[in-house]
Amino acid sequence: MQNIIDRFISYVTIDTESDPNSQTTPSTEKQWVLAKKLVEELKAIGMEDVTIDDHSYVMATLPSNVEHDVPTIGFVSHFDTTPDFTGANVKPQIIENYDGGDILLNAEQNIVLSPNYFKDLLQYKGQTLITTNGLTLLGADDKAGITEIVTAMEYLIKNPKIKHGKIRICFTPDEEIGRGADLFDVEKFGAKWAYTMDGSQIGELEYENFNAAGVKITFKGKSVHPGYAKGKMINSMLIANDFINQLPKGETPQETKGYEGFFHVTQLSGSIEETKLELIIRDHDMKKFLKRKELVHKITKKINKDFAKQFGEDIVITEIKDQYYNMKEKVEPVFFIIDLAEKAMKSLNIKPLIKPIRGGTDGCRLSYMGLPCPNIFAGGHNFHGKYEYVPVESMQKAVEVIVKIAELTATTDFSELEKKSKGKKKKEKK
Repeated sequence: MQNIIDRFISYVTIDTESDPNSQTTPSTEKQWVLAKKLVEELKAIGMEDVTIDDHSYVMATLPSNVEHDVPTIGFVSHFDTTPDFTGANVKPQIIENYDGGDILLNAEQNIVLSPNYFKDLLQYKGQTLITTNGLTLLGADDKAGITEIVTAMEYLIKNPKIKHGKIRICFTPDEEIGRGADLFDVEKFGAKWAYTMDGSQIGELEYENFNAAGVKITFKGKSVHPGYAKGKMINSMLIANDFINQLPKGETPQETKGYEGFFHVTQLSGSIEETKLELIIRDHDMKKFLKRKELVHKITKKINKDFAKQFGEDIVITEIKDQYYNMKEKVEPVFFIIDLAEKAMKSLNIKPLIKPIRGGTDGCRLSYMGLPCPNIFAGGHNFHGKYEYVPVESMQKAVEVIVKIAELTATTDFSELEKKSKGKKKKEKK
């Protein structure tokens, strides 16, 4: 496992934080550093057709080593890290033979990773954990996925007795700001289907994600001296507050789970004259997703009507932009690709955890671009913050899953699996 540790640390110590306010791709110049490193590494391990385009998308090929026709499959991960928490100067800590107790991340600031709060830690007693030093995120999202894909390709190259078809891999920028698939060349990639290695705990296998929209709202107001403001002042901040209070109670991220959708206020700033509000809408169910968007428009219209006489024009201006959709619709017709991944996990004594993603991946966008692309665990926990960690054994298992999927793809009768998938879909419709 030392090669996995060394490779992972070499990636996470390179700052690749993306920037949602940038108009370029990649959104930050520093993402090029890791992208170029990956190009050289892929060439060094023996991958073919290694390319990097003008936007830092890295692609490579592992040629088939069988004579019969095998579908070309792909594996995808992103190399940027979230702007939610700093990814600069990452100093990973290695905890060998974890004893199940508290882990002191930073003595000076008394930052502790505790199983009393993060109960998932107890699953990994006796294993090797890689944590932060309490001052940055770790970057397992998704440099663990990159580590696993590169390591799996290297293993297959060194072990040619393992039969596999053609495998394509791609590493993308800017996934964390929702733009990872924007310039992904699906035709150039040339795979029939792919898997993102971007899930969390060992066993995760996901083909359902949120339908997602972003909302930007501007509230206008009128500033008048507060001593003489009666009947004249309109405080845009109070209107924004009223808008938020009209959203359904209890439908926020901290109060929902599973298939439950939510409204999430992400930014609020303003003055008497103007207030800006940003929120996101999430729901797995398309009908409920549409109703959530309708509610935002309904509240907007109500407030505009209430202030029509006093303000003389729309006092609330709302813009809703869809971000991505539930990949379930695109994956179900080829459900055998889930069956294949599930079979790979079970053969390795990994219990598949098939559940909806409460978020999105490059895969959900790619699925709508013609590349069905469910999500497989990469092993990390507590993404986007200082408590992020990854068990090395989980990364090793993810490597084994990639290898096993490649092997099964070369030995599977897909005509039978396709029939099975169609049968499942008909049964569900009944």
